[in-house]
Amino acid sequence: MNREDWLIQIINAALKGGEEILEVYNSDFSVETKEDKSPLTEADKRAHIAIMNSLASTGLPVLSEEGKQMDYSERKDWKQFWMVDPLDGTKEFIKRNGEFTVNIALIEEGKATMGVIYVPVTKDLYFADELAYKIEDFSEPIASINNLLGNAEQLPISQTRTNYVVVGSRSHMSEETEDFINEQKEKHVEVAILSKGSSLKLCMVAEGKADAYPRFAPTMEWDTAAGQAIANASGAKVINWETKETMQYNKENLLNSWFLVTR
Repeated sequence: MNREDWLIQIINAALKGGEEILEVYNSDFSVETKEDKSPLTEADKRAHIAIMNSLASTGLPVLSEEGKQMDYSERKDWKQFWMVDPLDGTKEFIKRNGEFTVNIALIEEGKATMGVIYVPVTKDLYFADELAYKIEDFSEPIASINNLLGNAEQLPISQTRTNYVVVGSRSHMSEETEDFINEQKEKHVEVAILSKGSSLKLCMVAEGKADAYPRFAPTMEWDTAAGQAIANASGAKVINWETKETMQYNKENLLNSWFLVTR
């Protein structure tokens, strides 16, 4: 497979994952609690299985939030692999606010280089390899990259606003994040706060609807990999707050450092 084939494969995989999620979303589902106290639903499990089956033909290993966690000794030499969050924003899923996503990223030599984020409820699709794009009302599998790009809008999308927009989480707002927002209020005439769930926060910066996304609270690599690939391809930066370098992936500890996304 070439890169175009891979991109088509992960877009269709994300679509299948989204279909499984919506079936559960529109039912009377139950909620379990994982060892780390985070919630888990049947949608997480079904999306994981659908995506794993879809990616099998690519021949690359997969590291998924809902899969068996690979020991670092097993994955440290992986040059290329898929990083998957079958359902990012389970808390938003449980709240039924629609702000949850399917995330699939290609990690190469520790960098997120290709990514897909699919929003099952709104059917918005964000994807990137060298360039980043958005498609609205995406619901049918695609067979060629030409069919895909014919309906896509390149990111960032031109904006008419003049204010400075900081995007934040619906579920997490740390004291440090509030401090960052207050700092921006001293620099800009008008600062607005845009609240979004899941990886949609990275998409808002990639799309141009927000100027910054500070995340000074815990996240895992699968939460950010696809969003970073899309943000970077749109011209935005995803910076490790401690090192001031680009965020890296496939670390021994899969917990992310604090980070800042800016355009």
